[in-house]
Amino acid sequence: MDCVFCKIVSGEIPSGKVYEDGEILAFNDIHPAAPVHILIIPKRHISTLSDAGDGDAALLGKLLLAAKNLAKEKGVADSGYRTLINCNRGAGQTVFHLHVHLLGGKGMGYP
Repeated sequence: MDCVFCKIVSGEIPSGKVYEDGEILAFNDIHPAAPVHILIIPKRHISTLSDAGDGDAALLGKLLLAAKNLAKEKGVADSGYRTLINCNRGAGQTVFHLHVHLLGGKGMGYP
């Protein structure tokens, strides 16, 4: 498979890893859109959120709990943070390996 995130998981491509356990990996985005911009991915390849199945419910929950914990660790939980999942090209997904963006550390511009 020629997936950049799978190569990060396997160690072929280095990353600014901030968290890892047996099922998920979190690392700093190389093109940050905020002072805190972390990508949280399952280690197992799932192309998009639409490809996740009922058996992935616990894993999906674990991705969001990791986002919450990392927001606290990085000092943006109290001021506010955003989690974002783009699903498919029309929504802006450019790497087809499911990932949660954690963004914080600046105003996120909600009207």
